[in-house]
This record gives sequence, structure tokens and C-alpha cells, in this order.
Amino acid sequence: MNEKNNAGWVSVLGLALLFAPVAKAESRPEQATESQPAITKRIGTIKTANGNSLTLSQTSGPEVAVTVQPNARILRLAPGDKDLKNATPLEVHDLHVGDTVRVRGTGSTDGNSIAALEVIVITQAAVAAVTDQIRQDWQKRGVGGLVESMDAAAGTITLSIPSLTAKKTVVVRTNEDTVVHRYAPDSVKSEDAKPGSLAEIHPGDQLRARGNKNADGTEIAAEEIYAGVFPQYAATVKSVDAASGMLTVQDLASKKTVQVKIGPDSQLHKIPTEMAQMFAMRLKGMMLGGAAGRGGGGFAAQKPAAPANGQPPSPAGSTWSGNGNGGGMRGNGPPDFQRMLNRMPSTSLANMNLQKGDAVIILATEGTATSPHTAITLLSGVESILQASPSAQAMMLTPWNLGGGAPGGEGSQ
Repeated sequence: MNEKNNAGWVSVLGLALLFAPVAKAESRPEQATESQPAITKRIGTIKTANGNSLTLSQTSGPEVAVTVQPNARILRLAPGDKDLKNATPLEVHDLHVGDTVRVRGTGSTDGNSIAALEVIVITQAAVAAVTDQIRQDWQKRGVGGLVESMDAAAGTITLSIPSLTAKKTVVVRTNEDTVVHRYAPDSVKSEDAKPGSLAEIHPGDQLRARGNKNADGTEIAAEEIYAGVFPQYAATVKSVDAASGMLTVQDLASKKTVQVKIGPDSQLHKIPTEMAQMFAMRLKGMMLGGAAGRGGGGFAAQKPAAPANGQPPSPAGSTWSGNGNGGGMRGNGPPDFQRMLNRMPSTSLANMNLQKGDAVIILATEGTATSPHTAITLLSGVESILQASPSAQAMMLTPWNLGGGAPGGEGSQ
């Protein structure tokens, strides 16, 4: 996924961290009485500013019209401050488009407007600093993969992490404080995720967890979890309607016809022949060396493969193979395919010039009964790769936007 989406995901957590001290500092009750209406709070980014009138774009939910009252308290809070007494007083003209704010005041009955009695400002630079901190934490303490099994009573989830060298499993341990998020069926963006529960997690889900790992990395005590369904298809093209953005393919594993919509955030890449062949040769070499044991064969005869390993994206681009510094290939390890993709320009469905029978690999959203899958990533020019290793599709794409290891915040979560 792209950097814009990545930043959007981490902003949700960043706002929570930035304004946590404010919540702790406020202890007085804010309940409605006959003479005093209820006080409400909103967090978001200033979209427009005109005098004392602001439009607030929330991290989730509709925009809110804010009228800053003449007696309103306006403060700038520095990152890490735990006491509003240390905040810098501001005037209404100091509020700018792009600033992140926490507004408190009297809300309308429909929730679409608020008369602000207090505005707490976090500058864009402060948000960026926290965003980077969260990305780094996901990279350092995150793990992602395919849910293999779970024990809701024990609060444990076993993840399978696809690999060309050997199967790896990680046990995710949860407790009552673990925060669970469920991705929306039509979105890979973390800001669109909803609060979830362990009961909603099932084998086959993609899952990303952040927490403290044991010494050998086989267990993690999860503080936060993101889970969802992101199907992958190695398929052949049946028809293309570039005008409507619809692609119809035949899944090579199930032989079923699948419709996929190309959305504004879909990442489309046409892999150059030489790059695909280089990647395929590397895969074949690893397999001949005993690394994968499930050999080649034509792409049309491939067996079902597990979904991508869910390594989240990073500022520089996520990778499923680790934190290498190089380009497409790294030492004697597996090819860093995600890094190669991040360096390739995106294209459009029309410019891909897909023909009937062309091979493609697609990572998509779950979709609903009334709407088709939406492509997260679509790759063409993959014939040689699938011929080299039918299981390669499980390694090549990741549904998240983090970078080296998390959801929407690190490791192409």
C-alpha cells in the first residue's frame, strides 16, 4: 500500500498517544444537567479555518463544524507533556489547516457541530514524530502471518508465517488488556478498522500483532492485534473493463471466476520481463538447494497457496523478507520482492493492456455479498514467477502498510 494510507493508519494510534495525557489531566465530570447541556469531545485534523469557524476532519466519522467560542481556552500541547499547565496558550488565528486538535464543547443533537470551549492543538511536526515512533515500534515488536489455529479459552493464536525455506509458527498470547481491531471487509486501511474480539478471529485470517517477544521469537505477548480477510489469487484474465474498473479472472487454484474492482487506492504494477525472470531464477535456485521442496511446474497447474504473511509496511516500504538495506535481492536470502515493488511506478488498468489468458496475481479485500473484492495490489507479467514456484504468491504481497512488521504502519502492513 502507499505511504498516504500508511500515515493514515498510524495517525489513529498517534492521536490516542498524543492526547492520552489530556484525558488523564481532566477529572471533572461532563454530564448534562437541566441548566448545562452535555459536553462532547472530538479529535481530528483541521480541514478549513475561517476566523473562529473550523471544519474538523475526524479519523473516523463525518466532518464536524466547530465554532470556537470567544472565551474558549486554546492551548498547544507538546508531545509527552502530561500536564496542561505546561501547554502554550494560543489565539484562534494560530489555528491552521493540517493541525491535529482535540476539541471539547457543547455538541449539537446530530453530532455534526460543536461550540468549542477548549481546543488542544498538536502540531503536524508532533504528529509526525509520534507516527514515526509507532512505525518503529511495529517494526521492532510486530509479527504478522496467517492464523493457523486459535484457542479462545486460553487466549492464544497460532500464526503460520509462509516461507520458502521452512514453515515458521508464532504463538500470540493475549490477555484482557489486548486491544483487538477487525479490518472492514472493503478496506485495508487501519483507520477503517472496527473494535473486534478474539471470537471474531478464525483460521485463515491475516493477523498482525504488536507486543513483547520471547528470546527466540516464537511467542509474543500481544498488546494490540489487527485481523482481517485478504484473499490472494493467482489467476488468468477472462475479461477487462477498464472504463468501469472491473476485472474478471479465473482463480487457478479453485477454477472459480472472480470479479475484482480496481479502486483509487489499488496499486497496479506491470513487472518487466527481466525482473520477473531474475526473481524466478532466484526462487528456482533456492528450491533446488532444498529450501522449498515443492517444485516448479507451470503456473496453470499450481496448487492452492496460503495468503501473504502480513508483514506491515514502513516509511521506506515494507518487506516480507526482513529489514534488508539492499534493493531487490539480498545476499543468499530470499528475494525482497516487496521492496522491488515499492520502487516500481504504479500504472492504470488501461495501461496494463491485459489480454485474455494473461497471468496475474491479486491481493484483494474480503468484499461483501453485494460488492466485489477490491484490488489492493494487482501484478501482471508474473508467468515466469509462478512457473518457478507456485507457492511464491504467498510471499510476494502483504495486505498491510507498515514496513518490516505491522498493520498500516509498518511492513506494508
